[in-house]
Amino acid sequence: MNYNEYLANRLREILLSGKWVVGTNFKEQIEDLTWIEATKKVENFNSISSITFHINYYLSGVMDVFKGGDLTIRDKYSFDAPEIKSEREWNLRKEKLVKDSENFIQLVRNMENQRLMDVFVKEEYGSYYRSIDVIIEHTYYHLGQIILIKKKLREKREN
Repeated sequence: MNYNEYLANRLREILLSGKWVVGTNFKEQIEDLTWIEATKKVENFNSISSITFHINYYLSGVMDVFKGGDLTIRDKYSFDAPEIKSEREWNLRKEKLVKDSENFIQLVRNMENQRLMDVFVKEEYGSYYRSIDVIIEHTYYHLGQIILIKKKLREKREN
């Protein structure tokens, strides 16, 4: 089995173009949001804009390791998103997520199966395979949040 293809397909499904598992994907859920909607806080949830930053923060940081760099990201900074103040800034954040997703998927697709089984940075993080799988699970978790937040935002708008 080509695990790299399997993981790349799952990443593409959740991030960019899939509809099979949950009927939607991250890109589809954020693409029609205005910057006002994306930055609006609902109850005590993070904004969709900050969740988008959060997902891309991990993609970007792990991608650096894939390219031979160090793992410099830290959980405590993963929601430290610069404030979005315009539609242009929101569009740039969405475009960065899509571009980084495409690059991340390509790096996974090109990864040797053996490398997928290698230790990712240090033993406690598991293998490259496990780290990629966690990113997929993590993205599904936040996609669910976005769907619920978006629904609440749109319900408020209609009332």
